[in-house]
Amino acid sequence: MKKSVNMFKKLVAVVAMAATVSCGVMASHVVTDNAGVVAEAAGRPVSINSCVIQGGTVVANVSCKSVPASDDGKFYLYADEVYQDGTTGKIVATTERGTSATFSFPLGYNSGESNLSKKFLVAVKSGGSMIQVSDEHYITNPEGNAYKTVARNDHGIKGILPTNADAATFKDLGVAQMVYNLYMGDIVCDASVPGAILFNYNGTDYYFNPATLGQYDAFVRWCHVSGFQLTMTILNNKTEAGADLIHPLSRDSHVCPGYAMNTKEDGGTQHLKAIAAFLANRYSGGAYGTIDNWVIGNEVNARTEWYYMSSTNLELNVSEYVKAFRIFYNEIKAVNANAKIYNSIDQEWQRKSNPGCSLAKDFLDRFNYYMAREGNVDWGLSVHPYNAPLFDPYAWKQQAQYVSNNVTSKYITIENLYVLTDYMCQSSFLAPSGKVRDIALSEIGYTSEFGEEYQAASIAYAYTMAATNPYIKSFILFRETDDAHEMESHIAQGLKNLDGSHKMSYDFYKAMGTAQQETYKAKASAVIGADINSLVANRTFLTRNGWFLND
Repeated sequence: MKKSVNMFKKLVAVVAMAATVSCGVMASHVVTDNAGVVAEAAGRPVSINSCVIQGGTVVANVSCKSVPASDDGKFYLYADEVYQDGTTGKIVATTERGTSATFSFPLGYNSGESNLSKKFLVAVKSGGSMIQVSDEHYITNPEGNAYKTVARNDHGIKGILPTNADAATFKDLGVAQMVYNLYMGDIVCDASVPGAILFNYNGTDYYFNPATLGQYDAFVRWCHVSGFQLTMTILNNKTEAGADLIHPLSRDSHVCPGYAMNTKEDGGTQHLKAIAAFLANRYSGGAYGTIDNWVIGNEVNARTEWYYMSSTNLELNVSEYVKAFRIFYNEIKAVNANAKIYNSIDQEWQRKSNPGCSLAKDFLDRFNYYMAREGNVDWGLSVHPYNAPLFDPYAWKQQAQYVSNNVTSKYITIENLYVLTDYMCQSSFLAPSGKVRDIALSEIGYTSEFGEEYQAASIAYAYTMAATNPYIKSFILFRETDDAHEMESHIAQGLKNLDGSHKMSYDFYKAMGTAQQETYKAKASAVIGADINSLVANRTFLTRNGWFLND
């Protein structure tokens, strides 16, 4: 589902007055267009087995079965920025060659020599030149540096995308979670903006717009005071102030709400680090409250719509996203160890409705490959399992041309959600702890365009599917109130009509997760023609051959 950008900005204005973002551009160092794709491992006999923070030191353990030849009998450990490849960064440690070896070097947190978000590789000197002999590896326990860890507010999966800051409505619904968008280009500014907030990070001054931040401060604080757990999605919009945040391959005339983050140039890369650290510091307890969950980008496989790059090369696009993800993961968790960091894919598992986008499965597979290869961490998966198509009204009985109950399915919807969670149970996808990763349904919703009873039944069915799946950590209903623009496409997913009146689905969603839910499930089962609990427990998979319910 493609979020309404205007709606998010309107909601921000509910809790604080709007302000104009003033602008400034930081200098950047450009690297070549082909640099940055992670090279394959051929001819690299050394493995970096771990790279972890121990106090103010980083310790990297390496091993090899066959010790590579060298001119001087030493291993060299390079620290590269994410946009660098090979032996182009700085040597941070050396040690004697051997089948096993240990490097140690300063973390240098919040200094010009910070190694927190860099990638490391082993090299030897051969024939007078430095030769890379290992794959790259990142620090995998940034939480070892955390100094503002905050207890999480986990108390239920039931959530919503709010239209207004109306705590009474959400308390009435029994909502536990909120999701919200943060636009990076809007929060940055230069020193000339009156009241610009100075943040010195890694030895460089950065400035944040006080009026825009005030809006986010108010919303985060409102969620905290109201008891709602908050998930923030980080989007990279184009503004003059945030020009250096836009990837060089995203600077053409294409218009969309989200662009690839600049992991290609030094200025943009350092700015991303500063933004991540600033946000983690600001929203980890204290006066403004806490953001428990961070989603890095939205539906990042939807290249032309939400994470735009002119490149159509899957490997390049995933590799560049992974670098941005690593920066945000390490910088945020180095402040708040309990924060959870998610990627984001849409429901187009094995089908492209837009040929310029990537399949969600392909993007996820390659993301996991790079993350595992370069140091496995506890990333989470955010997915949007909408119906196919979006305005299909029957969550429990999808069209056979789009949805199947196996991994070859074109779409992942709520009806075959277990296909995705089973897929994530594979050993190659597990978190470092050996557990299945947290999975967030950070957007899901159903239209009432073809009957309010079908929307209500779909919500009851979908919530039951999510609540009984042990790997689902959030069910964020999209949305509180209908959006007039979306309704032009038969998408009326609100629990409320445009005039604020309640639809049938309001009471159904209110009942979910309460003692009244079985009463409303029974009503939904009557609409469906089968018992919801049995359908879910038995993984009963129903399909139809056309648009109408009984086709």
